[in-house]
Amino acid sequence: QLQLVESGGGLVQPGGSLRLSCAASGFTLDYYTIGWFRQAPGKEREGVSCFSRNGGTTNYKDSVKGRFTISRDNARNTVYLQMNNLKPEDTAVYYCAADRDPVCSGYGPKYRYWGQGTQVTVSS
Repeated sequence: QLQLVESGGGLVQPGGSLRLSCAASGFTLDYYTIGWFRQAPGKEREGVSCFSRNGGTTNYKDSVKGRFTISRDNARNTVYLQMNNLKPEDTAVYYCAADRDPVCSGYGPKYRYWGQGTQVTVSS
């Protein structure tokens, strides 16, 4: 069974950091393009970052550029999202998603596999 499991969310003060993990089981993440998405209460889901399956492309939403970094650990079959200098507007449920399409995209419907999400709350 193909599964993605996110972890690493929590409550953090503004300016703090979190590292989200997306662990895959049942398939090898190296062969998939991975996207990180988030959905805040009352808002639509939005793409945050993505990492193409060939490793050649990473993209970031403008508001997180310079603060968030996506990376892979193929040995652990895990993708990470390092989030620094967090802001209250980063508060959301964060999801990872995977698809065989090699194009890095922030368009959610193109991703076939999704995790259950992890809550990130940035508040003082």
